Amino acid sequence: MAIRKINPTSPGQRGMTKSDYQEITTSTPEKSLLSKLKKTAGRNNTGRITCRHKGGGVKKSYRIIDFKRDKFGVPATVKTIEYDPNRNVRISLCFYADGEKRYILTPEGLNVGDVIVSGPEAPVQTGNAIPLELIPLGSIVHNIEMIPGRGGVMVRAAGNSAQVMAKEGNYVTVKLPSGEMRMVRKECMATIGALGNSEFKNLSIGKAGRKRYMGIRPTVRGVTMNPCDHPHGGGEGKTGPGGHPKTPWGKPALGYKTRKKNKASNKLIVRRRTK
Repeated sequence: MAIRKINPTSPGQRGMTKSDYQEITTSTPEKSLLSKLKKTAGRNNTGRITCRHKGGGVKKSYRIIDFKRDKFGVPATVKTIEYDPNRNVRISLCFYADGEKRYILTPEGLNVGDVIVSGPEAPVQTGNAIPLELIPLGSIVHNIEMIPGRGGVMVRAAGNSAQVMAKEGNYVTVKLPSGEMRMVRKECMATIGALGNSEFKNLSIGKAGRKRYMGIRPTVRGVTMNPCDHPHGGGEGKTGPGGHPKTPWGKPALGYKTRKKNKASNKLIVRRRTK
């Protein structure tokens, strides 16, 4: 992926950057792998806002992604590399030898025409999904399962990758992009390679309207509100939070740990991402 600058024909265009989409091979998604994506605008079933700053956005369909990679021993050929409006990484349409079609996340270096396969007998090469116990130490992986058979949940964003660090007993230690070292069951599947579209983090949105296309509404600062609306509100002129910064509901906004102490996966963390 390369980034292209937009000619500054307006203040909003000045400084804006976009992807050149050179890796995209088709603009038409596979209809059998699309499903409806309902908008909630941040409301729950009673109509109350439970997640702020959501609403609007361009209408889009959801692409059904194969995170499980559970067709063991069946080779698949990459037919297209496509844009997915629901994620920042590209997706690849794979045609399996038995006639089934599936989307997978596109790793760096995977091209149209390449053959991929998953399972314990699969070779260690980009795009293949293999149990962690069979992946050599030091290998770069993505789309890692936490519970065997549930599908990959870790390392799925553009440009991300994890590294297999150690093997001991029933667990494999993996270093995640955040710096966290975590033990994962050896039966869990992971896909070889780092995810593509690594330049995504360098994109400049450029204008507020582009955020609205994404379904993200404006964020209002607490210090500009009234005291009845936010703990930071009120005061004559510009005033600071007046103590520790807080959320609109009065909870500490910085340095306040919200992770549950008895969370089952806590004991599998070898080294936290933060000290």
